[in-house]
Amino acid sequence: MAKRYWLMKVEPESYSIDEFQRAGETSWEGVRNYQARNTLRDDFQVGDGVLFYASNADPTGVAGIAEVSRAGYPDHFAWDKKHDYYDPKSDPENPTWYMVDIRFVEKFPAVVSLQQLKSTKGLEDMMVTKRGMRLSVQPVKSDEFKIVLDLGRSGQVAPPKAAKAKAKKARSAARKPARKRK
Repeated sequence: MAKRYWLMKVEPESYSIDEFQRAGETSWEGVRNYQARNTLRDDFQVGDGVLFYASNADPTGVAGIAEVSRAGYPDHFAWDKKHDYYDPKSDPENPTWYMVDIRFVEKFPAVVSLQQLKSTKGLEDMMVTKRGMRLSVQPVKSDEFKIVLDLGRSGQVAPPKAAKAKAKKARSAARKPARKRK
């Protein structure tokens, strides 16, 4: 089977790229969306590439890469009453939720921001750049993965949206003639 590529979102307050780098490997549990669950359970394979995406961050974007080290298996945290991901409806005999393990590969020198992803040729159809695409696990085409990998390794960061707007306003103000005072 051909290698597949994925984007996996995480909030840095929950688990950062630095924590992941120190750990080296982690389970990707707590996914509680049926479409994402099905993808974890049925599609993820050992060796698949992963874009580690920092969501609700400053900046939001791809912080590094990982690879799948264990294909989908039941999320046992769903059965632990003391765990945040406990689900009383999940049953060990017929698991509702699944997880995978991923291994750290590389942290980028700078986050490839969502704004940079949206403005990069070749990433126009990437799911994460589309309005309303909020899944925590998304497929990524091999050419998209390569483009993001090249962007991340380059360390060149596109200015954030706010900085672009501020720079545009400054350029516009510089072109306007000064008002005469009475």
